[in-house]
Amino acid sequence: MLGDKKVLYSAMQSTGTLTLGNYLGALDNWIKLSDDDSYECFYAIADLHSLTVRQNPADLRKRAKDLYTLYVAAGLDPEKNCIYYQSHVSAHAELAWILNCFTYMGELSRMTQFKDKSAKHADNINAGLFTYPALMAADILLYQADVVPVGADQKQHLEITRDIANRFNGIYGDVFTIPDAYIGESTAKIMSLQDPTKKMSKSDENPNSSILLMDDPDTIIRKFKRAVTDSDMEIRYSDEKPGIQNLINIYSCITGKTIEEIEKEFDGKGYGEFKLAVGESVVSRLKPLQDKFYELQKEKDYLNKVIKENDEKAAYFANKTLRKVQKKVGLTEKIR
Repeated sequence: MLGDKKVLYSAMQSTGTLTLGNYLGALDNWIKLSDDDSYECFYAIADLHSLTVRQNPADLRKRAKDLYTLYVAAGLDPEKNCIYYQSHVSAHAELAWILNCFTYMGELSRMTQFKDKSAKHADNINAGLFTYPALMAADILLYQADVVPVGADQKQHLEITRDIANRFNGIYGDVFTIPDAYIGESTAKIMSLQDPTKKMSKSDENPNSSILLMDDPDTIIRKFKRAVTDSDMEIRYSDEKPGIQNLINIYSCITGKTIEEIEKEFDGKGYGEFKLAVGESVVSRLKPLQDKFYELQKEKDYLNKVIKENDEKAAYFANKTLRKVQKKVGLTEKIR
């Protein structure tokens, strides 16, 4: 808690390009929360987490800068929110090591993300991939976060953070705030356009599965036209029609219309007309974001200024917590 405000923390990895799923399921929600004056918001570029998978260094740096720019272009005000690079605040790595010593092997081995990434990258099952929850816990606990926006399928990530924090507090007293999950009522779970049983992912090998935030209008329309549906041609919201259900969810998120309104609007109309309408609504929504992104890319001095200021702000709060933790566990205080 900072004064009367609750602390809100969230982050995204700087790998790949953000998808429509990232935007509607997370980033758009962050923007709404950042406009709520009851929260002090910290939003990170989680570039240290990205290292669990081999990265091209030049690509990683570019993607991290692009992600920062997308945050701002989408509507996160860097002068109101603390938007910073995880790797620029060394307290993240320092606290992660300490928390590693309070995290159990059994807990780590049960993490779904470790199992999934191990299967995808069998030639690179590294220690960082196994212990990433300790770094994730450090990310959140450094800022004494009260709430962390998560999707319903991401609660496991927050639960291990809570377990680590409670274990540490049980030994050393009330050092960490125990964070709660914030699951917005309107948080969308956007699925793959080619396999609507899976979430839309920026790492999907099929380029037609995901709408990328920087896709041009023709590409967006083409991907929606190719979206997998079914054979009965009825635009109806049903678990038995996952492809149509996903398109209705997207259209609802973009337009603000209810499911009932959408079903009525497209009653008796074909899938082709519906797919085109969904695609055009997405193009209209993303155009201002894309224009702002390209505009910000030219404003290097402004971006460098807010990056420096926010890195320093994040480091100030993170180091306050880190010093407290170091003292509690018995590390020798640095002479200043």
